[in-house]
Amino acid sequence: MVAGVDTRPQAQQLKRVSARTSALGQPSRLAARGRRGLWCAPPLLLLLLLELVWESASESPWGLPVVADGPASLAKVVMAELARLKLENKPWPGGTHSLHYHYLALSEPGPGLPQFLAVGYVDDHPFIRYDSRVGRAEPQAGWMAPVDAQYWETETRKQRAWAEVQQVETWTVMGYRNHTGGMHSTQRMFGCTIQEDGRSSSFWQFGFDGQDHLSLDLETLTWVSAEPMAMRTKRWWELERCYAEYNKAYLDSLCLTSLRRYLELGGQHLTRKEPPTVYVTRHLTENRGAMLRCWALGFYPRDISLSWWLGEEELALETETALSSWTHCHGYLLYTALAGSWSCDFDQKIPSSEE
Repeated sequence: MVAGVDTRPQAQQLKRVSARTSALGQPSRLAARGRRGLWCAPPLLLLLLLELVWESASESPWGLPVVADGPASLAKVVMAELARLKLENKPWPGGTHSLHYHYLALSEPGPGLPQFLAVGYVDDHPFIRYDSRVGRAEPQAGWMAPVDAQYWETETRKQRAWAEVQQVETWTVMGYRNHTGGMHSTQRMFGCTIQEDGRSSSFWQFGFDGQDHLSLDLETLTWVSAEPMAMRTKRWWELERCYAEYNKAYLDSLCLTSLRRYLELGGQHLTRKEPPTVYVTRHLTENRGAMLRCWALGFYPRDISLSWWLGEEELALETETALSSWTHCHGYLLYTALAGSWSCDFDQKIPSSEE
């Protein structure tokens, strides 16, 4: 509670409507689907989602249309629409690229904190942000400036919908844990990645109070609990399989296509390559041995590798490696060294450092 205001979401009312029309002109039958879905499990996640769809031009918070035969067909519907834009024949920019979103919802935010915060990242660069205190989606990168007003209006509607959905989820999980108040949080993280060889991957995770709670196995469309307390959430979401199907449909289609659009907008800002500054330092260990540390700083993008060389020979050694996920990455290798001429290679031969 903040200043005596109850921040718990109000129960949604089920509207008895036989059919509506989606953004693509296809009927969406909520009533029958809803009655066999989550109405028995408080609160009604999917009914809430679909109610929000009706209120925002029949587009779901995923940005996908609602179709009559269920979310399993959404990927085909979206890709058919996107074929019209002739994006499929364009080559992907070189390297590995990703589109990730991080959502945070607070049950009772303190002073100066948002009740809901969403940030989108392309290749670890924040490009969009929604703060419930501001109430609208805003650009976080200069290359998003040319995007028209309709995009921001649509993103604002979607994030407002997710804010309402995640508040419902937050209070439900709190109830499962017998929390009746206080500040608690849920985190939703999802996204997709395209590798340089064309392979793609995606993920969907949900956390509570900063700890892993549930994840979605996108191969089997099953929810995987990370802790015993997550079993009740797992059973809740398993009652309506469409929720998992919507996530998969988005990640397998619109997420990748959106990533390509953002890469086109970002241009050289996102496809640039910055070489690392690399050097080797020597440190004494407790047993009076020597440890070499190879530092690589300031490189971009982050899909790189580190290796040790002795003269002209690359060594297969057990090493400790740390690579950051920062915009300007850094990393290092550790190895207890022998005497000789050593170098650290970072996608290219580095001048050797004498031990």
